[in-house]
Amino acid sequence: MKILIAPQAFKGSISALDAATAMREGVLRVEPDSVVVTVPVADGGDGTLETLVEGSGGQIHQIEVTGPLGERRSAEWGAMGDGVTAVIEMARTSGLALVPDEERNPLIATTYGLGETIRHAMRSGYERFIIGIGGSATNDAGAGMAQALGVRLLDKEGHDLSFGGASLASLRSIDMSGLDGSIAECEFLVACDVNNPLTGPTGASAIYGPQKGATPDMIAQLDAALTHFSEVVQRDLGVEISDVAGSGAAGGLGGGLIAFVDGRLRAGVDIVLDAVHLDDHLPGCDLVITGEGSMDHSTIYNKAPVGVAERAKRLGIPVVGISGSLGAGYQDVHAHGIDALSSIVPGPMSLGEASEGAAALIADAAEQVMRLINVGGTVFNRG
Repeated sequence: MKILIAPQAFKGSISALDAATAMREGVLRVEPDSVVVTVPVADGGDGTLETLVEGSGGQIHQIEVTGPLGERRSAEWGAMGDGVTAVIEMARTSGLALVPDEERNPLIATTYGLGETIRHAMRSGYERFIIGIGGSATNDAGAGMAQALGVRLLDKEGHDLSFGGASLASLRSIDMSGLDGSIAECEFLVACDVNNPLTGPTGASAIYGPQKGATPDMIAQLDAALTHFSEVVQRDLGVEISDVAGSGAAGGLGGGLIAFVDGRLRAGVDIVLDAVHLDDHLPGCDLVITGEGSMDHSTIYNKAPVGVAERAKRLGIPVVGISGSLGAGYQDVHAHGIDALSSIVPGPMSLGEASEGAAALIADAAEQVMRLINVGGTVFNRG
């Protein structure tokens, strides 16, 4: 029997790699002669960096960058074991979680630190980039990132724009002549799981501005600034970004990555599953086991377990999910390829207890899954 184990991290409890290891232990208790392949996965959000780096035998690097409000701070980026792919979560350089509630201000918040991180990784020899863009504190359409990479964004006096989304209203021209020459040799895959356009009632400012500290007046100001920015990008770079699905992600960073580095926006789970070569491991599998911290209705929206299941179903492989908890609407995953589910919690316990004992609980749950599968086989063979 060949079994593929491909969970994502159980958020706040255990990494994807450790969850996969625990599931493998449980499976081998029941089927010690089976071939068990572990492929930790992620969906492009939190934990993607660790999952891709750990799963590929890579390394996490520390770097000092410009934070979202212009402060200097430490950040991390990952180098995958292939020696060519860098993994960057923009939330670690320009994220909302880095800014106290009372200081959030998308008028001035910048993505400059993201650009510094890209530049550092390029100078370290990396040419392929996987960039997760969820959780931003910014609304500057990647302007700060572009400036860090050598692009000049100029006002009518020929001065460089200051940081933040508000300054985009003063943009008069874009000078790409100073763009780091290595960019042309690089590939940028952008993990983007929203389809918002850059501007308008469903755009970056209107939908995500409030959580970043924007008042209604600020939202109108920021939306007008992004509209103007897109017009200058169209005129100077010949790139239309205003109506591209996903261009409004992360305060317009999706659009900025398209405009400045020819980024390709894709669902985060697809980027990750391709990066870990999941499809190469599926042929010949008799069973796939996936999982995450909590499965509920939201799991069907581009989460890693459903992404794994949908690929397994192309080959007719049964899929079982193991999760920390089963929330409202968890049954919806059955229509998306996950045939059966099991919770790791055997009885009443606190979240802290479940998190602390996650590895043992996951192993036990995997063991019980395999025992149930064997019982099922025995019952149907008797018939």
